[in-house]
Amino acid sequence: MRKNYLLTPGPTPLPPEVCQALGKPIIHHRTPQFQAILKEATEGLKYVFQTQGDVFILTSSGTGAMEAAVVNLLSAQDAVICVESGKFGERWTELCKAYGINADVIKVEWGKAVDPKEIEKRLAANPNIKAVFTTLCETSTGVASDIEAIGKVVAKHKAVLVVDAISGLGAIDLKTDAWGVDVCVSGSQKGFMLPPGIAFISVSKKAWDLISVSKSPRYYFDLTVAKKAIQKTDTPFTPAISLVIALVEVLRMMKQDGLENIFSRHNLMARATKAAMKALGLELFAPSAASDVVTAVKVPAGIDGEKLVKTMRDAYGVTIAGGQAELKGKVFRFAHMGFIEEFDIIAGLACLEKVLKELGYAFELGAGVKAAEEVFLKK
Repeated sequence: MRKNYLLTPGPTPLPPEVCQALGKPIIHHRTPQFQAILKEATEGLKYVFQTQGDVFILTSSGTGAMEAAVVNLLSAQDAVICVESGKFGERWTELCKAYGINADVIKVEWGKAVDPKEIEKRLAANPNIKAVFTTLCETSTGVASDIEAIGKVVAKHKAVLVVDAISGLGAIDLKTDAWGVDVCVSGSQKGFMLPPGIAFISVSKKAWDLISVSKSPRYYFDLTVAKKAIQKTDTPFTPAISLVIALVEVLRMMKQDGLENIFSRHNLMARATKAAMKALGLELFAPSAASDVVTAVKVPAGIDGEKLVKTMRDAYGVTIAGGQAELKGKVFRFAHMGFIEEFDIIAGLACLEKVLKELGYAFELGAGVKAAEEVFLKK
């Protein structure tokens, strides 16, 4: 028998209360019983999104919410700005291209965050820009963007700000209303501590004004239909009933903790993880813009990065993530979001040290665990 540890940037571990909620008998979704659940879920999401605007639950992965943002806001040939600072930033460009939308792409070096001044420059150069697409936490690189600063820039223009917060929401701060985020998308399997399968999208009044003139074809992801349904405490199509029931349990837990405590806990685990990596002589991939969601680390010279991840998972039951695209085999990603706590981090670091030692990397055994423990002791 072996216990498995999940330290990936999605899916993340499930709290026992969530597992219990998922095991409840199914109910019909066109009933007063489910309406009460849907209402609580929607109001709870507004708390996490920090918004008074509309929030919708979609039965899809987070990418479905991203596509919903594109097709509801825009029409073919519209001009937008897409920030690409990693694999998931590229997805905004790919979605826009699929619907014939003209994207002015800001390519940011992987491992760095976009400079809000560059967005401001592009907006000033083209007053016809209708939307700016960016990312709260770029999961592929572990980089966090300054959404507050970007929001101040975009608010001066007619364009709307659209943020992919799939891996960040519920783990790091994002003040949707206060920071001028017009559309925010997220997913269930990361900070929300649920299995994959539902996504969330918030919409501001400024965004609704743009939606009202959009001509892109849409059906399943039509937010105007979703809004009509939610006004009756309903959904336009069959929802993921069990996931919504479990979502209510998660939101109750998050409210009980309080957002500030949640953000502080993630910051603590991130600091401990990063201190451990440095103590092991490992180099962080994004030292100047690292997020509290996932730590990306460069694989040391002479070590097979793919074998490192595979051995930890298959031989010892500790799953971290490898690099994607151009970073494949060059970095590993150690997550600290959602239902991950202090001793999950310690166990993951102990396994990392063991496998690094087996693969021939020279360092003082226990140095990483010691450094992390010292951070935890000072909390």
